[in-house]
Amino acid sequence: MLVQTIMTAPAITVTASSSVAEAAKLMLDNRISGLPVVDANGTLVGIVSEGDFLRRSELNTERKRSWLLEWLASPGKIADEYVRTHGRRVEEVMTSPVSAIAPTAAISDAVRLMERQDIKRLPVVADGRLIGILARSDVLRALSQALPPTSASTGDAEIQAAIEAELAKQSWSRNGFIHCHVANGVAELTGTIFDERERLAAKIAAENVPGVTSVRDLLVWVDPYYGIALPPPDAEARQA
Repeated sequence: MLVQTIMTAPAITVTASSSVAEAAKLMLDNRISGLPVVDANGTLVGIVSEGDFLRRSELNTERKRSWLLEWLASPGKIADEYVRTHGRRVEEVMTSPVSAIAPTAAISDAVRLMERQDIKRLPVVADGRLIGILARSDVLRALSQALPPTSASTGDAEIQAAIEAELAKQSWSRNGFIHCHVANGVAELTGTIFDERERLAAKIAAENVPGVTSVRDLLVWVDPYYGIALPPPDAEARQA
């Protein structure tokens, strides 16, 4: 899936010469948390977000330092903070330069960039011009459309085969110690795990297969160092 298939276009933008008040109102009116900043030609020059408005002199939220930290901080850094807390134009508080992505890039590349830089939105640029924006909400919307239906009229044999195929692909279950049997849509997981985190992963692998109505956890955890085995959480239910 490509960025251009899920991005929001056209993006709501603001100019560098716009006032901070105008940018804040634009975000509130459109219920968005960030705005790409463009010039007269539509070229991306920066981005402004809610985070840029957190520390403001009007709110008395400027950064406060002890006398020692104030003395250690460089005059340039303090001056830059003053601009951001007192600036009245977008160009004075925006983040620049800003990371962007091409519309033909894969969504996986966009998500990787968001994670690496800890950002919530990516401007989408083609031929030097802003054509849209990709936000975390766009990725969430794509996820909701891609998730399989909660139920499906699939036979037990097909469900079991699908679960086994998924488990066979994963490094944590490829050792063959986790087994599955499906009856009336109920997936019963049996076998041995050597790390408790594998239990939840196996349950999710089963739950994600269409047609599964519930998962019965009968996996036995064995401590790989001491050989101590603990019974599965659903052991009592099985005996009943």
